[in-house]
Amino acid sequence: MTPSDSPATDAAQPDADSTVSEALAGEFKIDSSLLVADSPMAEAITAAKNSDSKGFWGVFASTFITIFLAELGDKTQVTTMLMSAESQSPLVVFAGAGSALIATSLVGVLLGRWLSTRVSPETLDICAGVLLLFITIGLVGDIVGQ
Repeated sequence: MTPSDSPATDAAQPDADSTVSEALAGEFKIDSSLLVADSPMAEAITAAKNSDSKGFWGVFASTFITIFLAELGDKTQVTTMLMSAESQSPLVVFAGAGSALIATSLVGVLLGRWLSTRVSPETLDICAGVLLLFITIGLVGDIVGQ
């Protein structure tokens, strides 16, 4: 896309010298000068940054970045790495792990959609926070109890 294709959106897009700050706790920063100005990744990051944008790329980019960073180094990745090393079949392990992650994501999306029709977003936030707090207390209790 060239600037002449969409003059109305030029004001919403940052210039090439600005720093794009991702919404993840305000700490994940990408120097947009390293990105090609009209690349899909630059557009996705800009859309994810713009809180008013709920388009495909905004939702996709924020979901991908959040899940990707959350999954790095977690027990699923370590387990997949060990299974791949033990089985000597990395493609089969990749296919199995990928299918499992897609299936669990589908359950999460369907449950989230169902809950969103019955409970307000504020209530969901509070319930998720309380649930994570209980999980944290349980994990700390296990560590202290050992």
